[in-house]
Amino acid sequence: MNIVQIKERGLEIEELGRLPEDVLEVIYEHQLFKLFTAKELGGKDLDLLEGMKVFQQMSALDGNFGWLVTIGTGGNAFIPTLNQDACEKIYSPRNAVIAGSGYPTGTAKKMDGGYSVTGQWKYCSGADYATTFTMNCFVEHDGIRTDEIISCSVERDQVEVLNDWRAIGLKATASHTIRVQNTWVPQEATFQLGTIKNKYESAVHSFPFGAFAEASFLSVCLGITENFLEETSILVKQRNHDPNRTERMGALQFLLMQQQKHFRQLEEQFYSILNGYWQKHQEGHKLTEEELQQFSRLSKDIAAACVDIANNLIRRLGMDAIMETSSINRIWRNLYTAAQHGFLTP
Repeated sequence: MNIVQIKERGLEIEELGRLPEDVLEVIYEHQLFKLFTAKELGGKDLDLLEGMKVFQQMSALDGNFGWLVTIGTGGNAFIPTLNQDACEKIYSPRNAVIAGSGYPTGTAKKMDGGYSVTGQWKYCSGADYATTFTMNCFVEHDGIRTDEIISCSVERDQVEVLNDWRAIGLKATASHTIRVQNTWVPQEATFQLGTIKNKYESAVHSFPFGAFAEASFLSVCLGITENFLEETSILVKQRNHDPNRTERMGALQFLLMQQQKHFRQLEEQFYSILNGYWQKHQEGHKLTEEELQQFSRLSKDIAAACVDIANNLIRRLGMDAIMETSSINRIWRNLYTAAQHGFLTP
């Protein structure tokens, strides 16, 4: 199947509540879960800007698809933190993809050679096909919970998926809660961001993680907004043939042109600043705390602006806007859901 054909399958994907097998096959074929994975591990080894543009392009086809490509690729951030054998075992398979959560809502009891892990974690996108799950836990020593946090990687067959994702949008992302109970995690299956344990690190992996996550989720919002503007343009063209709507459609067309121009400015601003940060990082200069805070504010502001663009138009689109099965409604709900992520909210 051609990747572009995914655009025509948005309603099918949403109603199914997960990615169909042939769509997953497209992801594996094009290594879309391995954009920042070394070629020796079967990846594409893209640089940061190339990857962000892929996130936007895939999200412009369908929000669910783009979100899952982005989340799946996000798991590439852990590649250098695992010892080499564990890294190769987790990332080498053709269908390798990580789902998980960064919130420390579990407990890892320290034992000889590893940890006994118990807990549950919400919003693990891709839970229905993930080959590995990652989870953050507070470490417990001799029955006393400490402030130390350890990240654990656990094989799929050790994890219970609760199938509880019921959001208004991104319905097919399978962002379910996961649970483990007294699961053994050997020391070599644990990791911490910033600790290098193998030869597979790239410049993307050492880019500040917070800014990487903000850029990733904002790329999804940009792609979904792009899709929203395209769909709005189609609806406007369809209605321009109705002589009873000429004046109203003229006003809508003008508003659409304004919003398209605003979107292009936001897109240009984002990639210009990200490119500057990426160049500085590649040259070996550390981004300052002020620069990281500035990027965080920018990401939140642009995400809010994307939602505003959609809201400015959707009120003018009549009954199509409120029908759940219409493309414009689905895209709008997906945008709202994506922009609600903690990295993008005020």
